[in-house]
Amino acid sequence: MDNEKLIKAAIDARENAYAPYSNFRVGAAVEAENGDIYIGCNVESASYGLTVCAERVAIWKGISVGEKRFKQIAVVVDTEELTPPCGVCRQIIWEFCGDVPVILANLHGKSETVMMSELLPRAFDSKFLK
Repeated sequence: MDNEKLIKAAIDARENAYAPYSNFRVGAAVEAENGDIYIGCNVESASYGLTVCAERVAIWKGISVGEKRFKQIAVVVDTEELTPPCGVCRQIIWEFCGDVPVILANLHGKSETVMMSELLPRAFDSKFLK
């Protein structure tokens, strides 16, 4: 799949973000190994610790219908500087996607692709649990 289709899906998902407290609306789209796309947006809570990021929503939507692995993810925010996933999302992306391309994009047509291992070097995963 081309990056533009995945970015467009993330832009569309961002429209549904529930961010009344921060006004920081994020959209994400993750592509499963079979090519299916799952989207997510951030959902805030007045109890800020209960807020869920767009990346986790997208991945969990795929997991909830039986997907096990994903091959890339796009994250879109309306900022000038491209915004990477937070630390918690980096861990979840690593857990379910591994070292995949992460497409960072904004609403101004700017994008950059980085590998997950660049965003989360020396990641903690199941190999340490054995």
